[in-house]
Amino acid sequence: MVYTKTGDNGTTSLVGGSRVDKDNVRVEAYGTADELNSHIGLLAEMIKQEAPDHYTQLKRIQHNLFIVQTLLATEDESLCTKLPQLHPNETPLLEQQIDLLVSTLPHINRFVIAGGNMAAAQAHVCRTVCRRTERRVITLARTNLIETHLIQYLNRLSDYLFVLSRHLVMIHHDEEDLFEPPIA
Repeated sequence: MVYTKTGDNGTTSLVGGSRVDKDNVRVEAYGTADELNSHIGLLAEMIKQEAPDHYTQLKRIQHNLFIVQTLLATEDESLCTKLPQLHPNETPLLEQQIDLLVSTLPHINRFVIAGGNMAAAQAHVCRTVCRRTERRVITLARTNLIETHLIQYLNRLSDYLFVLSRHLVMIHHDEEDLFEPPIA
């Protein structure tokens, strides 16, 4: 059954069964990670044909985000240790991807305005939702034990999404829109 009616009073269940308000800081954290995962899914489908290697990387990221979401949705620390964990190598793997992409991009010293093409614009949406996810997780970490490597992963992921957006502009031979401050 899709609807249970158990959330009709404004509460939801965490992993392990405890119930919290739907606007609880924990729900905000894993809910925003879920939103990020959906946006990455859209980006992956947008580039599936033209950039299959990036598609594969984005699908891996989606699987990693499901692990992150599950851990964030678990209040009971003893239960957390029994769940799938984000492998410590995932952040260095993102760093390798970032370094590879950066090596193909022209150096810039200005801010990039989101756009260039649809896929690049979607990568920027993913980047900004990733930053919001990171902020929500940091808020949760102030009062709950959150593994540092989860925050590091989200931080690198936003960097990856930024350079991926630039790469998607480059492979289409489109122009990056760089911020030019107005001259007074």
